[in-house]
Amino acid sequence: MLKLRDTCAMNKELKYWIGFSKIPGIGRAKIALLKDRFRGLEDAWKASIPELTEAGLDPKYAESIISCRAKINLDQEIDLLEKFHVQAITYESIEYPRLLKEIGDYPPVIYIRGELKTSDECSLAVVGTRRSTAYGRQVTEDIVTDLARNNIVIISGLAKGIDSIAHRAALDTGGRTIAVFACGLDIVYPPENIKLAREISERCALVSEYPLGTKPKADNFPRRNRILSGLSLGVLVIESGETGGALITANLALEQNREVFAVPGSIFSLMSKGPNKLIQDSGAKLVRNYMDVIEELNLNIVSQQLEMKEVIAVNENESIIIKCLSEEPVHIDEICRKTGLETSKVISNLAIMELKGSARPIGNMCYILNKKLK
Repeated sequence: MLKLRDTCAMNKELKYWIGFSKIPGIGRAKIALLKDRFRGLEDAWKASIPELTEAGLDPKYAESIISCRAKINLDQEIDLLEKFHVQAITYESIEYPRLLKEIGDYPPVIYIRGELKTSDECSLAVVGTRRSTAYGRQVTEDIVTDLARNNIVIISGLAKGIDSIAHRAALDTGGRTIAVFACGLDIVYPPENIKLAREISERCALVSEYPLGTKPKADNFPRRNRILSGLSLGVLVIESGETGGALITANLALEQNREVFAVPGSIFSLMSKGPNKLIQDSGAKLVRNYMDVIEELNLNIVSQQLEMKEVIAVNENESIIIKCLSEEPVHIDEICRKTGLETSKVISNLAIMELKGSARPIGNMCYILNKKLK
């Protein structure tokens, strides 16, 4: 991976993306307004209040930009990111996680310490209470260990309790795990997880939408949770009370059209009230062991497909064919008609696309776009 300063040299706009990420209230929607009005974010960064309001920003946000940018030294921000070995990736970059970009409120910039891989799409968020019981700890270790052994990436929030146990179990198995922060990546919260965070950054990745120096304020945690679920194919809740961050993440996952799983527990346990309620009221899939997750998401096939995607590049014919596919069944004859390709070429390319996971046969020579990898 290139050093951040080299990346900035190739992408002159990147440091202005970083600058806007440090201004409270300037998210994806407002960035879109600025990009529509100005030739680039550099021009937006240098704009006056009248120019910013003409772009569609509320005057209070225009004033906030003018006030904040006077205190931000963009070159120093780049130096600081390099010091902490942190990369900044915008939603326009091909390196931006595809799954995260599917959610409605994806962050315009994410910060990464470590490395994200294409195979990280084959992932599950594991969340739960900070006050885990012996039952919750055992369940987390057992299920996460088995998932990690099956090349499922474990995503969590580095909190005490279930989060930390999930990260540790994945690492001890030699698997990958990603921690999503509710603060800047130069601050580890809770502090007792500094060693765990360092190990994750060296072997896997730490991720945050918050620029360096952002403290872990209470409001950041619920907002952070949309990234936890957004990076994942599904969310597994292991222990939780009737309210709390784990249930917030589960509800966000439902809104994002992600799968939600829950481990049931004793009706007498306060820490099982959340998962039991999800199963009863929200239709969360009851999980007894790792195979319940594997089978529901078909992850054993997905992990193989992701490996195929890294080995076999998309060719021109595949690009043409995939434009004909959707969630509605399309017959091979119709694909031939729309693409102008010979039947033999369509069939051979569809066979490769099926292995990669981009297309799925449903019988009678009909295909659909694979929903899991869309």
